[in-house]
Amino acid sequence: MAAVTLGSETDGSILCPSSWNSVVGIKPTVGLTSRSGVIPITPLQDTIGPMCRTVSDAVHVLDAIVGYDDLDAEATAAASKYIPHGGYTQFLRIDGLRGKRIGVPDVFFQGYDDVYMAERLKDFGQPDLIAAEKTNGIGERERAAIQRLKEISTNGLEKLMKEHRLDAIVAPNSDASSVLAVGGYPGIAVPAGYDRQGVPFAICFGGLRGYEPRLIEMAYAFEQATRVRKPPTFRR
Repeated sequence: MAAVTLGSETDGSILCPSSWNSVVGIKPTVGLTSRSGVIPITPLQDTIGPMCRTVSDAVHVLDAIVGYDDLDAEATAAASKYIPHGGYTQFLRIDGLRGKRIGVPDVFFQGYDDVYMAERLKDFGQPDLIAAEKTNGIGERERAAIQRLKEISTNGLEKLMKEHRLDAIVAPNSDASSVLAVGGYPGIAVPAGYDRQGVPFAICFGGLRGYEPRLIEMAYAFEQATRVRKPPTFRR
């Protein structure tokens, strides 16, 4: 349908549609790409990334959109240190999984409790969005929540990955999106197969801020080894 698309993600909006549509989605480290012109939800999590047919396509687009922007100066300046000299296409390596240490958290591969999920959905209704639009800034409660999120990031995924010397964690589809969102961490969703009804599913490689090079290596190597993606067909 399209050679290149861009998505904005706060929590799952790149990884989720990519997973269910058998395309590659890259959610970059927050600040790696400019959010100028994007309707904001939270500057700690909002990011822009490519959704394309292949890892190679997505990485070429990523190279084109990263970098400093005066219109999103603070975030893009802080994240510019993560951009590798020579760009990201150099990490499209067919042996990119070799020597990597990957964590597989059990929680992402367990079945959902449908009743629990139905109850939790009540917390994400339209009234909350409407009420949020009426706020005029960040107050004490919001600042406390931001601080708590930073603590969760430091004592959660960062601690786990550093203690176990991991290059990435993996999860099905977009199941790790909330974990990656909290710390502004990157993730890449890659087609991994189809269920009995022909619905696509994906594997997501996630890591810490600035881990794009190693995530690209792993995602590309996985894609080239599996080659499970099927071009879409249209019935008349």
